[in-house]
Amino acid sequence: MFATDPDFASSWPQRRYSYAAVLALAGLGAAFPAAAGRLLSLPLAVGMVLLGVAHGACDQLVVPAAGRAGSGWRYWLGFLGGYLGLAGVVGVLWWRWPAPAVGIFLVLTVWHWGSADAPGPNPAPLGLWLAHSVLRGLLIFAVPAWCWPAETAGVVNNLLTFMGAAPLGTTTFTTGAHVLAGLTLGGHLSLWLWYAWYRRGAGLLTEALEVLLLTGLFVALPPRLSVGVYFVFWHSLQHVLRLTGWLGYTPAAPGPALLPRLVFFLRRAAPLLLLSCVALLALGYLAAAHRPDANTWFSLALVVASIVTLPHALLVTTVMDAARWRGALGQGTN
Repeated sequence: MFATDPDFASSWPQRRYSYAAVLALAGLGAAFPAAAGRLLSLPLAVGMVLLGVAHGACDQLVVPAAGRAGSGWRYWLGFLGGYLGLAGVVGVLWWRWPAPAVGIFLVLTVWHWGSADAPGPNPAPLGLWLAHSVLRGLLIFAVPAWCWPAETAGVVNNLLTFMGAAPLGTTTFTTGAHVLAGLTLGGHLSLWLWYAWYRRGAGLLTEALEVLLLTGLFVALPPRLSVGVYFVFWHSLQHVLRLTGWLGYTPAAPGPALLPRLVFFLRRAAPLLLLSCVALLALGYLAAAHRPDANTWFSLALVVASIVTLPHALLVTTVMDAARWRGALGQGTN
């Protein structure tokens, strides 16, 4: 039986920054719903560049930090070839089979956001860790689909029509939303019973707190805003803070100071971040010639994000979370 939860305690100092950001932005949007888009546009725009785009701009440094890299140009050629090759596969999938591509993108996002962001017990039985990861990922989609059905269906259907696929019917979406909500609720209740049964009080409290925070975010704000806040100030921020440790960050003073960590990370991310921003600006300039509306811009952003999600998610799962896999496979049932 597990008696302590050091993983939860050690992650609290850096996770509290995401808690504060979600509370502040969700509260602001809920207090002024008519102006939520305008009020959140600046923090989301700045955060999307300095955290959202940047959080993948050190992917090339992850393998060397794990001590798995070869030497010199051979590693860089192999890494770039593999990374761009996987991105190209996703691009072809969007071009030839857009409807399956939407489903694959959503499933991959559920896994990546869930496994990377949930503070599940470590070590833990493999089945528990997988369930915890999937349930956290499902929560991010289930709550908006239930509380904002028209808006969530609009995002999905705009993406489908943008890529030339048939949109989902109302009945299909509603049925899917109900099934998703049932799985998410039932799964979380089962997960919390496990925490209670094995007397992991700290884990149960942390899990319940985060589920409450995220549910509040996705209830308070429409999907485009809430998922944007989550991606920038929870997923991307936590990845950046986690990766600074991998890259050798040493605090000048005790405590989880945020600004020095961000500066440390951004200095290392700067070359690829600058290149990514130039590429995105060029893509935006070309797309603007076709005068896309807001729905088209958002769909285009999702497609672009999905193209790099596959190599990025595989890197996080197979390298950064390798210790979790080893620990999970080595655990028993309790």
